[in-house]
Amino acid sequence: MKIAVNCRLLIKNRLDGIGWFSYETLKRITSNHPEHKFYFLFDRPFSEEFVFNNNITPLNIGFPARHPILFYLWFEHAIPNVLEKLNPDVFLSTDGYLSLKTKVDSLPVIHDLNFEHFPKQLPYLTREYYKRFFPAFAKKAKRIATVSNYSKQDIHETYGIENEYIDVVYNGANASYKPCSEENKRKTREKYSDGKPYFLFIGTLQPRKNLANLFLAFDQFKNNTSNDIKLMIIGEKKWWTKEIRNAYEKMENRMDVIFKGHTAPSELKLIIPSALALTYVSFFEGFGIPIVEAMRSGTPVITSKSSSMPEVAGDAALLSDPFSVNSIAQNMIVIASDIELRKNLIAKGLERAQKFTWDITAEKLWHSIEKTIAL
Repeated sequence: MKIAVNCRLLIKNRLDGIGWFSYETLKRITSNHPEHKFYFLFDRPFSEEFVFNNNITPLNIGFPARHPILFYLWFEHAIPNVLEKLNPDVFLSTDGYLSLKTKVDSLPVIHDLNFEHFPKQLPYLTREYYKRFFPAFAKKAKRIATVSNYSKQDIHETYGIENEYIDVVYNGANASYKPCSEENKRKTREKYSDGKPYFLFIGTLQPRKNLANLFLAFDQFKNNTSNDIKLMIIGEKKWWTKEIRNAYEKMENRMDVIFKGHTAPSELKLIIPSALALTYVSFFEGFGIPIVEAMRSGTPVITSKSSSMPEVAGDAALLSDPFSVNSIAQNMIVIASDIELRKNLIAKGLERAQKFTWDITAEKLWHSIEKTIAL
């Protein structure tokens, strides 16, 4: 078979959630199926580290597509022209974007529909592009892959796609995430948090991640307890809105908030297992990879009881109402004060994390590719 793949999010030293999904699944699929030919389509000069095997032909087909107008030009002009020349059996798009002008059977991975539920949290042109094109992408697709049963049902209800054409391929987590020794925890805390324990948030700093309520909850936690615990924020300020900024500036304890910015996996594999707990209380997630990364690392998890997060967390996390500052703060108080609870959550988390591996994800995505071609 010939398989063309949208690889525009495989960017050296800049992999985000979907970028890591692409990296981990494509590395395994191309290795496990050397009998097939893969064409990796990049929107910029590519790094050789993403050419995983000799059955891959990488192609730079133009300009970086990082704006709605450029999305349109890349997917509706550059992509169909290349696909016409390659004539692949299937076009796989790991970020959900498709070309409406190609006749090639297409399989998008639509990770979530957050833009349908929180449209005002996106820039105007991006919002309009998603609103117009993603329903069309869903109907254009021969099959759809997504990362949770929650997202599967959301796609079904929002776009009217029959469930039999939607495959769930849960995300995984990097195998390098694992518990570390108490000595390594001590050294990590000395390096990053003045030797103090810390709650941890990982993700893009945007409204959907609920940072405003997390800041307010941490402030409430600090004001109602006597401790030296800090809050570490890892991620880029992609959409640092007025609401988030105001919540932060109103904090009485904002000096205990550490902004780490974009952080490499080599640091994360020490920072995550050294955290007191992960505080990942988004309003909406299609999956929530940091939940599994924390579980693999032996770190207790506080997350939301909304969208896909209870599905991923199971009984191995404390669930908060993301709209309630008090709910988040109370879970912080409980997890900080109850050593036995932390031990219990760590044990359950380590067991549950085994359900979510990139090997399983890659195998399920491959089955979805095969079903797309067989239709």
